Amino acid sequence: MTDFRPLGVSEAVCELLAARGIESPFQIQTLVIPEALRGGDVLAKSPTGSGKTLAFAIPILQRLDPSGPRPAALVLVPTRELCVQVTEEFALISGPGINVASVYGGVPLKPQAVEAQAAHVIVATPGRLQDLVDRGLVSLDAVNVLVLDEADRMLDMGFKPQVDRLVRRLHDDRQTMFFSATLDGEVGELARRYTHFPARFEGELPADRRSGEIDHRFVPVTADNKVSTLIDLLNEDDRGLVLVFVRTKAGADRLVEKLRRHDVDAIAIHGDKGQVQREKALERFDAGKVKTLVATDVAARGLDVDDITHVINFDPPEEPDAYTHRVGRTGRAGKGGIGITLVLPEQQADVSRVARLQGQVEKFQETGMQVAKPRVVYTSRRRGGRSKW
Repeated sequence: MTDFRPLGVSEAVCELLAARGIESPFQIQTLVIPEALRGGDVLAKSPTGSGKTLAFAIPILQRLDPSGPRPAALVLVPTRELCVQVTEEFALISGPGINVASVYGGVPLKPQAVEAQAAHVIVATPGRLQDLVDRGLVSLDAVNVLVLDEADRMLDMGFKPQVDRLVRRLHDDRQTMFFSATLDGEVGELARRYTHFPARFEGELPADRRSGEIDHRFVPVTADNKVSTLIDLLNEDDRGLVLVFVRTKAGADRLVEKLRRHDVDAIAIHGDKGQVQREKALERFDAGKVKTLVATDVAARGLDVDDITHVINFDPPEEPDAYTHRVGRTGRAGKGGIGITLVLPEQQADVSRVARLQGQVEKFQETGMQVAKPRVVYTSRRRGGRSKW
């Protein structure tokens, strides 16, 4: 399809899209927009970068009554970075008189509340919005459209209690659109509870955004040579932008200091950084002014930079899903990428299990490190019992 009009998108919205150079819908937009314009609930399995933001933003803006009660629509997202990104996409196609507000932590509370209460659409992280609602600074009584974007990440980050409390404040007859990279397990159960007879769709990344081939590497290190090994990797000629993952916020800052002492220009982002600091850091990284970004898992949620050539797990992830999310930051827009994990002796068993689940056992074995035996989970015959590993 080469035009949004057959999907039911109005001429006015099509003109706003065209003015921004957006003329052809992506697959997820083609699937979701007609149902969303009808007001039906939607479950969409859709990866980051698939164009899902416009899939819910276009119907919300087209059906919105500018003179009606505010806020009329609520979009919940897991991170501040994604909050800003989604708000910016709304702004691209919002007509005159339509206000869209971002709600996230790290900025003054009351000015943000004033903007939110006057907005037609609120894009928010659950924790900060819950704070505003509990203080009586923002009312959700008029919300008739709810979107949960990257719902799986919200669950991963522990936002389910806040999301549940916010949803209970909304009318039961609202429209709900639920977007997630997976609709299995706890995410699927949450989707079933929040929606009523939803239409279910599954979208793919556009061809020019699909991942290229990723070269997975595992490097054995010791506590004494771990930093020097990282520096050697960062000094290789073939690297472009490099995203380095660490486990803690303090660890991110310490690592940046060590890298700078060895003439490696690096910058850190994590949850203790203010929003302005994080935005400036990401802008410098995206522009290539600083080629090494050190981040925690939470800070890197929603990070969408096409030119990352290497992802280095300075601290290995504890779960296979975290490994997938981290390494998936490279190999974007059809380009190849390299994912490297530094492995201390005491981490070999756990990392080898992650490698097994990722289908990378041979890569792990090539290093000479030992692969741990698969863990077996069995159900106890005793009622309600479940064995440990």
